[in-house]
Order: sequence, then structure tokens, then C-alpha cells
Amino acid sequence: MVKTCIYIVVLVLFAAVNLLGDVKLPAVISDNMVLQQQGDARLWGWAEPGEEVRVHCSWEKEFSEPVKADKDGKWQMFVKTPQAGGPYTITLKGKNTLTLKNILTGEVWVCSGQSNMEYRLPHANNGKQEVAEANYPPIRYFNVSGAYSAHPVDDVKGQWSECHPKTAGGIFAVPYFFARKIHKELNVPIGLICPAMGATPARAWMSGKTLLAINMYAHEVKLISDTETIEKATAKYQTDMDMWHKAIEKIDPGMTGQWYDAQLDESSWKKVELPSTIEATEMGPFNGMVWYRKRVDIPADWAGKEMTVSLGALDDRDVTYLNGTKIGGLNDRNHSRNYNIDGSRVKAGKNTLVVNVQDYGGGGGFRGKPEDMLLTSGDKKISIAGPWLYKVGSKRSSWPRAPRALPGIGARYPSALFNGMISPLTPLTIKGAIWYQGENDVSGVGWYRPLFPNLIQSWRDAWELGDFPFYHVQLPPYDYGSSNSALLREVQMKTLSMKNVGIAVTLDIGDFKNIHPGNKKDIGERLALWALAKDYGQKDRVCSGPIYNRMKVEGAKIRLSFDHTGSGMVAKEGELTNFGIAGPDRKFVPARAVIDNKTIVVSSDKVAKPVAVRYAFDNAGVPSLFNKEGLPASSFRTDNWQN
Repeated sequence: MVKTCIYIVVLVLFAAVNLLGDVKLPAVISDNMVLQQQGDARLWGWAEPGEEVRVHCSWEKEFSEPVKADKDGKWQMFVKTPQAGGPYTITLKGKNTLTLKNILTGEVWVCSGQSNMEYRLPHANNGKQEVAEANYPPIRYFNVSGAYSAHPVDDVKGQWSECHPKTAGGIFAVPYFFARKIHKELNVPIGLICPAMGATPARAWMSGKTLLAINMYAHEVKLISDTETIEKATAKYQTDMDMWHKAIEKIDPGMTGQWYDAQLDESSWKKVELPSTIEATEMGPFNGMVWYRKRVDIPADWAGKEMTVSLGALDDRDVTYLNGTKIGGLNDRNHSRNYNIDGSRVKAGKNTLVVNVQDYGGGGGFRGKPEDMLLTSGDKKISIAGPWLYKVGSKRSSWPRAPRALPGIGARYPSALFNGMISPLTPLTIKGAIWYQGENDVSGVGWYRPLFPNLIQSWRDAWELGDFPFYHVQLPPYDYGSSNSALLREVQMKTLSMKNVGIAVTLDIGDFKNIHPGNKKDIGERLALWALAKDYGQKDRVCSGPIYNRMKVEGAKIRLSFDHTGSGMVAKEGELTNFGIAGPDRKFVPARAVIDNKTIVVSSDKVAKPVAVRYAFDNAGVPSLFNKEGLPASSFRTDNWQN
């Protein structure tokens, strides 16, 4: 018996040694991937220190010269890639052998940002049809699982998928439309690597090294690297948050009165159509708890079977009940809720669904689409959109003060997402990046001004590929309340002074009441226009709407000059609107604006000595100025006044 145990221990130790010596690869270097074409593409991984690793790419005749893993077990090499094509195999040999299959060479783009970037194809306009028609296997995507870290990590979680109708439900909409347009025009494979996370600020996506040079974040970056402090603070914050929610429950009439009870008297409850934000209903700008109830009929053949309750995106926190029993809850702004119910709790007939929504501030409530709200059992679905009942619980102003998270805790803190989702990807050879973010920074334009251009530079520094293309989406119009998003759009426009930066203007395709506009097709294709014009040889391609360049005062008028006028500027509805003009008193009045060749002349009878012009410079950003190619001008101003 003792000999047997010793033998087993020896086998286990031998297996462990062999495992240590195995060649391992990061998740992004795997089957179905796309390697950047016609260049030196980096491969990397881990092995036993000193172990030799060789690589054979099927487009080459022989194995490469070996490289050795360093003292930490890390190795890397560059392989010369052919022009777009495939499929290929890549074989790696060390103490073990790995073979990667179905590899293509083509164009590789990183697609990052917050929730509008991770907005998936099924939820975009005409989503069902788009998914059914998304048969493009040469387009491959790798969704990076959300992760944050106090320190740069070595790897991410995710896998490569070919784009076809069975998988297209998982692809991000903007990257898909971007890739599809380029693929159709160039007939090359496209690889999309997608690290994105909703409700995140720019500072979370920047390297600690870059943030150390920005005074207002230097202390936080130093603190986030103090592992022991962060671990203690994280545990304390979670405990404090749990206590805070319990304190709220003690003062909320819905919790104390058990409004989740299936047998509750609903006679005092009011009707509401869902999905809808709280602000879009008669409740108006309410922050606090709102309770929603709906009675649903479950078919007899669903009884005893597993069921999923889908509510779409909610803001900020929810607790959801079925027949008086909690089935789920999430404290995650604007993320979809999908709660699985064990079959033992699914009964036929009348069932009561209750959702307690807690809105901490700003817009809140149900932010999804009607098709997002479903009960699902197998391949059968029941819509739960439409009429519900609601009742207001406690106001946010009556709640105790919320615990304050220390710097370094969570996905919103400086460099946390860069460490967890970007840094592990930086060895990969890429063509460029597309970016859709800014909603989370609208209320802090002052700190966004230095952050955004430094974010672009921090990525370029980390990848060490020079000034690679960086094309981003300007925020569409949305009701940000007292915050003027035109100021943030202005910051985004100013990055055009950087090399190889482009912007997709979206004034004409937003939704003033929905922070997640459904028209992702035009956004993706406008980003693709920049790539086609600047990176893929289509120099005559018009990739932007008119961009304000300079002004000149001519008596009682101001003449504005523009770049990117294309084949000419036009007024969308036959007349330019949303222009304002001001004199020395800095008071803007509506102005008359007339196109004169590549310029616009602006004037008002009320301003004899004009000094400044503004166009669409508010949250609504109603556009009227386009070029003949159909691309809108951005909102702009000629002054730099504080108000």
C-alpha cells in the first residue's frame, strides 16, 4: 500500500514537471485567429525556463530557428506573414507540440470602449435580419471577457469565432459593420479583438505609466499597486455596500411592506409601458426605488422546465422576484438581466413577476428594447414587454450616504481595465484600433481634455507599433441634463490634430432619449470610411463631414472655412439651422447661415459686431450641415469661453 502511494506521488510530481514544461499560448493565439498580413506578426507564450520553442507556419517550408524561454518562462518570436489568405496551420514544438488550425492572415483591429461598443448585433436596428445575413466566415471576432486588475496581467479570457448566422448573435455591432464594409470592399479577412465594458471612464483604459504623469491621478495609480491595501479596501467596501443596501431596505416601504408578495393588493398601483426609463414616464426625474409588477401566464407545457427571465438593460440596480421569491439581482448599470429559473419553481398558469429598480442618479429604469424583455423556455418565448404596474418606493434623498470606494477598486478606477484587458493584448501585431466611449465622462470634461489624447498615446506606446490608426466615435446627441455633451464632442474633435486619428460624427444618428442608439450600421461604416481612405489606398474617398477650420470677421458677418467639404456642402432640409452668433457681450442669438462655396457666412440683425459663432453646441446637437456625400459636420464653436 505504501509503495503504491509513493508510486502515485511520483507520477503526480512527474506530471506536474511535464506540465510546467509544456509550451502554452495566450488565449488570443489560438484556432480560428487572424494574423496581421504582410508583416512581422508576433507569437508568444510560456514554457519551462530555457526551453527551446520552434514554430512552423504552413505557408513556410521549414520550422523556424528556435527561441528560448527566459528565466520567467516567457518566449516570443516574429513570423513573416503572407498577404491576406488562408486557411493555414501553425505548429509549435517544445517539450510538447501544439497545432493551431484554421488560421487566416488579414487585417487585425482592436475594438474597445464602453457599452455602445459592446452593444451586440441582435440589438441593433434590424438586428434579427442582420444576424440572419451575417454569413462572413473570413470575419473573425474575439470578445475579451471583462476583467480589471491592480497590475498588468499576462492573459485574457476569450475565444475566436467565425462570423456566421449561428455565431453572429455574439458579435459587437459597431465592429461588425466596420469589418463588413472593409471586407466587402477589399475582400480580405478581418480579425476583431473586442475588449469593452459598459459604464467605464477613460482613465480606467489608460496605462499606469501614463496616468502617473497626470497629477490628479498619480496618487490613485500608486495606491492601486499596493496589493495589500487594495485587498483590505475591497473587502471593506463590499461589506459597507451590503450594509448600505440593508439600511435602504429598512426605510423603503416596498421592502418593509413586502411589495414582492405575489398576493399583494395592487389596486393603488399605476400602469406603465415597459421598457421605459423612469424619466420618460409621469414620474419624471426621479431617483430612488421604483417597484414594477406584472402577472404572466405560463403555458402548461412549460411547467417543471427551466425558464429564463430576460429584462433587457437596467439602470442602476435591480432585485427581481417570481411569485414572491428572489430569482436574481445585479448592481451593474445598463447591463442586460437574464435570470435562469430552475424547473422546480416554474408552474403553469398565473405567475407574478416583480422587479425592484434602484436608481442612484441620472437616468434610470428599463433601457432595453421590447424584444429584450422575454420569458424563454427551450425554443419558446413569451414577450413581457408592454403594460406593467408600478409604484414609487423611497426617494434617493432619504437614503443614507453611500460608501465611498477607494481608488483602485473595481473597473472604473485608473488603469484597472488597461491592466486587465489591454496590456495582455499588446504583444499582438495589429493594424489599428476603433473606440467608442465618452458617455461616462460627460460630466467631467475638464479631466477628459488631457485624458483622451493621452489614452491614444498610451496605447501606441504600449503596442510599440508607432502611430497606428486610431478611429473613434463622437458621442451622439443624448439628454445629459445639465452637462453639455458638445464640450466633450469638442475634446474628441481636437484629437484630429494627432497623427492617424479619425472620428465618426454621429449628430444625425443619435437618440435623444436613448443613450444606446440602435443605428450601429452607419457608425461602423463611417469608421470604415476612415480606414479605407487613410490605410487602404482609397485616397479619394470622402471619410468625413465638414470640419470647421477657421473664421474671419467681415463687418457684421462672420465667414467660416471648413475642411472635408467633399464635393460640396449642403443644408439637410434646404436651410442651415442651429447656428448662433454673439457679439462682445458673449450672448448668443439665433443666426442666419448661408453656404458660399467652401465657406459659410453667418449673421444676425441683432448682432452688429460679431465675434463668435456656435453650431449645434448643446446636448440635442440637431444637425443641418452636411457634405453632398451625406456625412454631417460636427458641432463646433469658434470661441473658448467658459459658458
